[in-house]
Amino acid sequence: MSLYIGAEDLQAGLPEILAAPANEGTVELVVRRPSEGEREILEEGVLDVHEGLVGDDWLDRNGRRGRPSDPATQLTLMNVRVIALVAGDRDRWQLAGDQLYVDLDLRPENLPPGTRLAVGSAVVEVTEVPHTGCAKFTERFGPAAIRFVNGKSGRALRLRGMYVRVVGGGTVRPGDAIRKL
Repeated sequence: MSLYIGAEDLQAGLPEILAAPANEGTVELVVRRPSEGEREILEEGVLDVHEGLVGDDWLDRNGRRGRPSDPATQLTLMNVRVIALVAGDRDRWQLAGDQLYVDLDLRPENLPPGTRLAVGSAVVEVTEVPHTGCAKFTERFGPAAIRFVNGKSGRALRLRGMYVRVVGGGTVRPGDAIRKL
């Protein structure tokens, strides 16, 4: 049995994705990446303006590649309706590699760069850096999934999620609200 969902089923799930709440949603999952390939599902995460998600390897990741860490790529948010569609079982969501999985409309028309969001007691700001799927995403979720999120319409809808930077530190837990400010 394949873990990959086909292109027709992905397209059929698009109306559900587009029905995500526009102004206030919910944080469903908080995931820390302590090192390459590792994932920790958290009951509570601390967001810091300098570190992003405390304990995540974001600061070290670019340093290992010889580049300074870009604050515009501190955190990634992914729509839970997208990851539920491409990953299936909730136990596989964290394989996407994002830190916050939220039920919120992430489309650029709804959340243009510069938009601030309250996430738990923290505040984040949407950045201009596009977030796209990579070879690891393809390996984990299949070629149809990568075409779905990285194709022209998928990019236009931010199906792979988006980058944000922390502008006000605080805590975030599954079940917390995420809302436009």
